[in-house]
Amino acid sequence: MLKPIPNCLSALLRLRPLVLAVLVALPTACSLADGGTDEPPKKEIILVTEPPRDADGRLIPVEKTPEQWREELTDREFYILRESGTERAGTGRYLDNKEQGVYACAGCGLALFESKTKFDSGTGWPSFYRPIGDDHVADVRDESHGMVRVENRCARCDGHLGHVFNDGPRPTGQRYCMNGYALRFVPAQSEPADDQNAG
Repeated sequence: MLKPIPNCLSALLRLRPLVLAVLVALPTACSLADGGTDEPPKKEIILVTEPPRDADGRLIPVEKTPEQWREELTDREFYILRESGTERAGTGRYLDNKEQGVYACAGCGLALFESKTKFDSGTGWPSFYRPIGDDHVADVRDESHGMVRVENRCARCDGHLGHVFNDGPRPTGQRYCMNGYALRFVPAQSEPADDQNAG
């Protein structure tokens, strides 16, 4: 004969469907695919399409201390950009964004990708087939996690963006797989003028 279930265990079993419903709904509720509002930006960025360059034509870097970056970036942005973190697939901002405009570095405002180069890769991260400028996105050899990959970093502030792979669509065949929290989207109708000293 079965022993009676203790009251506290019985109560937990009755709550099981509710707990499961919350767990199933949680990824959707936490998804900030379109920019969500649970972690608003600490500061507005100024879109920089023509970044300052030195006499040799190289981008002049934006250099800040970790403390300065922490003051300007949200926790998620800091984790991605400054600590080379990765957001979970499907939880970053801009995944489903279909608006026209420019995706800029969330750290320094450097223009990185145009919306017309964005495509649905099915990976859970915003993906693009070409950067906006030849030297706006830097490629770095990445041998972490037992793999050899090509990491992408902002060429202006050295913030971690994501990785590039050779399985993208035409015309480039490349897939720039970006962390949504490394980016800020500037809609086409509201693109501000460059500030050469921004950042």
